[in-house]
Amino acid sequence: MKGLILAFPEKRRENYTLPVNDEPVVKITEKRLLMSKRIDDVLTVVRKDRLKTYSLHVLNPLPVSAKNKTEALLRAIPGEPFFLVEGNMPLVMPFLVNYLVGLFYESEPEALIPVWKDGSAEVTHAIYEPDALKDAIEAALAEGHRNLGRITEFLDYKPISIEELAKRNPKVTLSFFKVRTPLDVRFVEETLKTSP
Repeated sequence: MKGLILAFPEKRRENYTLPVNDEPVVKITEKRLLMSKRIDDVLTVVRKDRLKTYSLHVLNPLPVSAKNKTEALLRAIPGEPFFLVEGNMPLVMPFLVNYLVGLFYESEPEALIPVWKDGSAEVTHAIYEPDALKDAIEAALAEGHRNLGRITEFLDYKPISIEELAKRNPKVTLSFFKVRTPLDVRFVEETLKTSP
């Protein structure tokens, strides 16, 4: 399966090149995604005007022009099912990616999305069927929704309980950790020292 990393900052504070152990967070996210046995190729969606910067850090940058992450994803959807992760999630767990890909191929839903107990969906840590995602994004944009999280309203997706998965392996929750500040960087550095 293809992996797609969304490294498309909308706000000034979003920085996918923050260094973690002297490597940009997006590079670590890419490496961890490639550690998954079921991911054979990774593309990284970047702003067209930042292509030069990202081409120094990731294997396959995909430059797009868009106003926001939702539009950027719409322009970058590959022609086959794919695992989507945001570029600031360097603790993505390869075993979790493998498990989710296996579940997706068993039932082949429009999307397979991890969901927290409160109902909030991790849309940037999910697997999508390309045509269904394209239709969902177009419908969301047509109704004026620019936030990527709103696509779940337009998808017939299979939810996967994060808490249920965490009962089997507590490290599952680390997969959803996003690096936003230097404090987050320190947490990731310590975590990477103690986990594969």
